[in-house]
Amino acid sequence: MSLFFTVLFFVLLSRFLYIQLTGTVDGQVLAALAEEKYNEKRVIEARRGSILDRNGSSIAQDTSAYTVVAILDESLTTSESKPRHVVDPVDTARKLAPLLQMEESEVEAILTKDKKQVEFGAKGRDISNSLKLEIEELKLPGIAFIRDFKRYYPSGTFASNVVGYAQKVYDEEDPTKVEIVGQLGLEKSLDPYLKETDGFMTYQSDKRGFRLPNAEEQITPPQNGHDIYLTIDQKIQTFLEDAMNKVVEEYEPEKIIGIVADPKTGEILAMGTRPSFDPNIRNITNYLNDAISYRFEPGSTMKIFTLAAAIEEGVYNGEETFQSGSYAVKGGKPIQDHNKVGWGPITFLEGVQRSSNVGFAVLANEKLGTDRYEQYLNRFGLTEPTGIDIEGEVDSTINFRWERDKISTAFGQGSAITPIQQIQAATSIANDGKMMQPYIIDKIVDHDTNEIIENHEPVLKGNPISKKTADSVLDILETVVSSPNGTGKLYAIEGYEVAGKTGTAQIPDPQGGYLTGHGNNIFSFLGLAPKDNPRLIVYIAVQQPKLKDFETGSEPVSKVFNPVMKNSLQYLNIRPEEQTESKETKTEKSGFELASYTNEALKDVNKKLLDKMITPIAIGKGSKIIDQLPAKGEFVLSGDKVFLKTNGEVVMPDVTGWSYRDLNRYANLASIKLEVTGNGYVSKQSIDSGTTLKDGDLLKIELKPPMSDLEDEESNEDQEQVTETDSE
Repeated sequence: MSLFFTVLFFVLLSRFLYIQLTGTVDGQVLAALAEEKYNEKRVIEARRGSILDRNGSSIAQDTSAYTVVAILDESLTTSESKPRHVVDPVDTARKLAPLLQMEESEVEAILTKDKKQVEFGAKGRDISNSLKLEIEELKLPGIAFIRDFKRYYPSGTFASNVVGYAQKVYDEEDPTKVEIVGQLGLEKSLDPYLKETDGFMTYQSDKRGFRLPNAEEQITPPQNGHDIYLTIDQKIQTFLEDAMNKVVEEYEPEKIIGIVADPKTGEILAMGTRPSFDPNIRNITNYLNDAISYRFEPGSTMKIFTLAAAIEEGVYNGEETFQSGSYAVKGGKPIQDHNKVGWGPITFLEGVQRSSNVGFAVLANEKLGTDRYEQYLNRFGLTEPTGIDIEGEVDSTINFRWERDKISTAFGQGSAITPIQQIQAATSIANDGKMMQPYIIDKIVDHDTNEIIENHEPVLKGNPISKKTADSVLDILETVVSSPNGTGKLYAIEGYEVAGKTGTAQIPDPQGGYLTGHGNNIFSFLGLAPKDNPRLIVYIAVQQPKLKDFETGSEPVSKVFNPVMKNSLQYLNIRPEEQTESKETKTEKSGFELASYTNEALKDVNKKLLDKMITPIAIGKGSKIIDQLPAKGEFVLSGDKVFLKTNGEVVMPDVTGWSYRDLNRYANLASIKLEVTGNGYVSKQSIDSGTTLKDGDLLKIELKPPMSDLEDEESNEDQEQVTETDSE
């Protein structure tokens, strides 16, 4: 026995000495186990960086959120009068399910699980404080909340395809581990800057987790994500969002693209698209930012840069005339003006105002030469991406293989470019010839120290034209809006001179060629204001709006452009320029309210209307007016028609090119019947002009798609050639 206990003693002593010297048992470090057991570690949560507008208003931020949990462990209840677990799963499910937008049976199944504590899935996470208070008012035993954070977008649908969204991502192996990760837009591309790192605090505790007296704390501070300041202005972005919403409601277009930029710096003040989404609920149907990711044939907005190139090269003479209507192209179908017949011999200035394809074909092919014109495409940055600081920008497609493509590119067909490329090129027109790179990230700031990590400055991309040329282009583009011949009359803004150009882009048909039919185009306007010192560039494009028979594509575009430009100029305290013209002259530019001309002499009223740049249309051979349309009190713009019925016999005029609205007004006053086929503008009439009309006569009219600013509708054969060229 003595020998046995002696051996046992030495065995225990050896084991004790081994543990004392090595500090390990079965390969585990005892000190580490002790520290794990008696050292408490608590997380100090960090926050993801915020995204803010140029003035510091929040666009994306972390906000408090809660997760609903249910306590099912009955042992936690120590008093029946104050239960701490779910006592009645059926009643609890009945009351809780509507608030969580879940089925009662689904909630009841969760509450009857064999677990101590349960959650309610995605419907029970990230709930707002207001919903938390609603649930608390029910006083349901066993229902508790875990405080958390979620990504929140205060303005909802607001530059959503620019900002993108971030959401919680759960660890597949450990569901308790969760982090917010950027999934789209700036939230994704700037995720390394926005991402936070949690801190923690450690201290010694007893076995129940209570801190020991005089225990030292060790703190690792959290690292909050950096804050991103954008060039976007919340007010101007709101103007754009509101205007697009109204046009979506009225016209139900396939797309809308809107960009507002400062031409002096290249800063993007607003950028929006439709369809869009609310990043709080992520109802996404289009994951692309069409302002930078959608290239298409721009239509006549491209004529701005062709005009600038011709002026810069000294080959543009606004008073020189050319024969409008058709232009022969070697080995290809002739280029035609949008009304097919032209306006006879007209000046190049009038060609710009009327958006003559033939005029710009002459400028590009005969005056400039297509090789020289191609150099200007490069100088204006239209042959490469702008390099804007948003992910997803695509390049243009410039078709310069075939002779007809070279010429048609000059008036916006054959080649495809993006809206942001047009914005960059237009900065040179508004900025004395200096072209600025567009950008949307102003600066990146350390949230904790306010130190600027990155500061973006304006970048000059080149000088494609001189200041003299830029001023000349602005003067000419202003007449596109103010002239009676201009295609941009709807874009006039009272108190401001707007320079700009309309555009109507054709849309390729998946079956070959281009889509046809009323409204099957991308209608656009690129405008700069005020004309003498442009402070804003606004580009608006509306694709395939549902237009009424008498409406043109400019109507939905103007309903976005006009309020955005006007409200933005006023918000920036850019006051209307002092005008030297008389009040009557100003009225001529913006339009006026019609008086009653009944019983007045036709010749006197004709003079009054012509002085105001309104086109009078006499119905009847008499000299005294007995009726009129539009009626007294209605507002008309320069270039509009006013129909004046006289007391003489009625003679049929040539109505080719009239809109359905004007045609309907004429028929009402002339007391004739209409039989109309097609959509758009009058192309054929059954009664020859000069024929005397009688009450009740039937006038048959054939309408074709509206061609105001619509370039050269190709024949199927030629469309196939263009499609093949694009593919090559």
